[in-house]
Amino acid sequence: MKIIIVGTAYPLRGGIAHFNALLAAHLSVRHSVETITFRRQYPGFLFPGTSQEEQGGVSDAAPAPQLIDSINPLSWGSVGRLIRRRKPDLVIFKYWLPFFGPCFGTIASTAKQNPGTKVLFICDNIIPHERRPGDVLFTRYAFKRADYFIVQSDAVEKDLLRFFPRAVYRKVPHPVYENFGPAVPPDAARKELGIGAGRTVLFFGYIRAYKGLGVLLDALRIANSRPGEPRITALVVGEFYEDERKYRSRVAELGLENDVKFVAEYVPNSEVGRYFGAADAVVLPYLSATQSGIAQIAYHFDKPLIVTGVGGLAEVVRDGETGFVVPPDSPDALAEALGKFFTPGVPERCALAVQREKPKYSWDNFVGAIEQLREGR
Repeated sequence: MKIIIVGTAYPLRGGIAHFNALLAAHLSVRHSVETITFRRQYPGFLFPGTSQEEQGGVSDAAPAPQLIDSINPLSWGSVGRLIRRRKPDLVIFKYWLPFFGPCFGTIASTAKQNPGTKVLFICDNIIPHERRPGDVLFTRYAFKRADYFIVQSDAVEKDLLRFFPRAVYRKVPHPVYENFGPAVPPDAARKELGIGAGRTVLFFGYIRAYKGLGVLLDALRIANSRPGEPRITALVVGEFYEDERKYRSRVAELGLENDVKFVAEYVPNSEVGRYFGAADAVVLPYLSATQSGIAQIAYHFDKPLIVTGVGGLAEVVRDGETGFVVPPDSPDALAEALGKFFTPGVPERCALAVQREKPKYSWDNFVGAIEQLREGR
């Protein structure tokens, strides 16, 4: 097949770019693949971070042509016509935010003027956690141009069928992120980060309200108040997309200054293994979610997960085996799960279970689903 992937790609940064780079690499084993990305992905008001590009220019992927302006319809038409001229068998869009619905829908509609071209949307979300006016309208506009869909959790499958009950789709687990290299050994990672050799959990990724960092801090206070129990350290690593000061103030109020280490910045690929290497487990205390790519980074590094039972997070964790699942917005339940996890022998047992579970999240499965859809199987 001749395939064109449209969306976030290097030199742009973030999980979507990483996903698309890995998808292109695995599809390229049997197919001809090219990628087209944005010259402007977000207007400033939608991007509270410091930069939309990878810092230092480090990536395993070659830079993709930057042709799309997300807020300039003239660029949507020109990219659609370019794709139409190249006559691909399949155009793939990674869909996570309805803001891109008009852009992606217009590109798809123009590209499909070539009769042999089909369109696939890989859906991270149908309607996101943080809803905005126009979400449903923009999503419908884009998805009406799609021939196929891939969803990666029960929650997203349910949303897809609610809006498009006749959708042709496959449900396939989100593959692991394998582009971060090996983990740094725990002792070396903790020494580099200036933290002790005791119990450590990691909260990783952009920090937004729905991700529940406040719940983790409250749970940490409860867990570390138990007499006779070794204290737990929380590594909080990621760029703040809301007021950082309220979290630092909360840490001080709870008396956790020595138990929480903030790394308030975007972490380049080459540094990710250090933070996951330092952790015994990765905690996703989300208040709402469909799924999270952080879980697949954790599995790449053989790290157990402690997650809340929202969206598709619980589908990734075998409760009591590869980690623990707790109710959302419950510091007491999360503190109890931390206590269970740090029972002697449990971290090692959970890590071994993750290694056994990881093949389920292979790229071969994901690529196979794409091929089946395009071939009508």
